[in-house]
Amino acid sequence: MKIRNSLKTAKLRDKNCFTVRRRGRVYVLNKKNPRLKARQG
Repeated sequence: MKIRNSLKTAKLRDKNCFTVRRRGRVYVLNKKNPRLKARQG
């Protein structure tokens, strides 16, 4: 999982990426390609 300041580019990397808010943190997840996970730092 990458920790990034801005998730906009992380979300645009693949069309299956989606954002989720959990416990006050913002995550980008991808079910088809789990290597594209990211968290807002």
